[in-house]
Amino acid sequence: MFYLCASIVIPKTLHIKSSYILAIESSCDDTSAAVLKDTQVCSNVVANQEIHEQYGGVVPELASRAHQQNIVPVVDQALAKANIDKKQLSAIAFTRGPGLMGSLLVGTSFAKSMALGLGIPLIEVNHMQAHILAHFIEDDAMTAPSFPFLALTISGGHTQIVQVNDHLQMTILGQTLDDAVGEAFDKSAKLLGLPYPGGPLIDKHAQAGDPTRFPFPKPKMPGLDFSFSGLKTSILYFLQKQQAADAHFIQNNLDDICASIQHTIVTILMDKIKKAVKQTGIKQIAIGGGVSANSGVRSALKQLGREKGWDVHIPKFEYCTDNAAMIGIVGHYKLRKNEFADYQVTAKARYQL
Repeated sequence: MFYLCASIVIPKTLHIKSSYILAIESSCDDTSAAVLKDTQVCSNVVANQEIHEQYGGVVPELASRAHQQNIVPVVDQALAKANIDKKQLSAIAFTRGPGLMGSLLVGTSFAKSMALGLGIPLIEVNHMQAHILAHFIEDDAMTAPSFPFLALTISGGHTQIVQVNDHLQMTILGQTLDDAVGEAFDKSAKLLGLPYPGGPLIDKHAQAGDPTRFPFPKPKMPGLDFSFSGLKTSILYFLQKQQAADAHFIQNNLDDICASIQHTIVTILMDKIKKAVKQTGIKQIAIGGGVSANSGVRSALKQLGREKGWDVHIPKFEYCTDNAAMIGIVGHYKLRKNEFADYQVTAKARYQL
């Protein structure tokens, strides 16, 4: 059987022994392209946008312009590093959402145009699903979790606990009702006068500080949902009070403040994942997203794994932050099931699992 997309006929059922997928990621401020041969990464190129540092956060309009400048050379470099010709590609996978609309439009438009020009299938990917499936990239440094497993997806825009029953079957059990955990880190860093992105800098200072020196309140959220806006407000009021008495308070106590903030956030995350394990009985745990690179999160989860007998899976650092390889691995599993988008597909800034 066949279906028709924009006047090009593509076979609905593909019998491919081995496939090359070009993947494109442009959800926020990183332009990335990767080539995967089945589950093996042949190349994974990322172009960062340093322009946002001077503004203390991502400026959507500047991000979309930078994507337009970066996407052609990034894709060209990914194909060159993989040592393949574009005619060898079996499909093109791209991030449809969630993310910044202007950024998503650049990647979506490019992927649609290239797939149409080559006459190959187009595969839409949910960015958060990709963070979860990054564990299934073929890499000697990682082991894939067994189904079902619980995924804690923690990034600048999302905080979720997801039950994963299959590569393409996932259910959200809990999520943030306001700020995401990465946003809580970055906003706290801004209050401390640290440059953007501040989350990694809090982590760096925290490693030299006392995590119990300054206790911050933890929100009492029912179920498996999260909230970080109250914590951010309590940190603001704490700093204002301390600086009123000592103008150099932050400078003199930066390591301990960072360690205390990180300890509070990590405790909130670990308490919720413990609750999720108790509720579901699932002891296979995986983390994903930019905040999964945080040393406090990684250490605490490993410790809990040892204490509770969990099977814990932590991705390599290069697959924590936004990258196209994780988009490609979702593309691989969708290609196997012939789950294709048509060429009229549009970007979605809000795109639930």
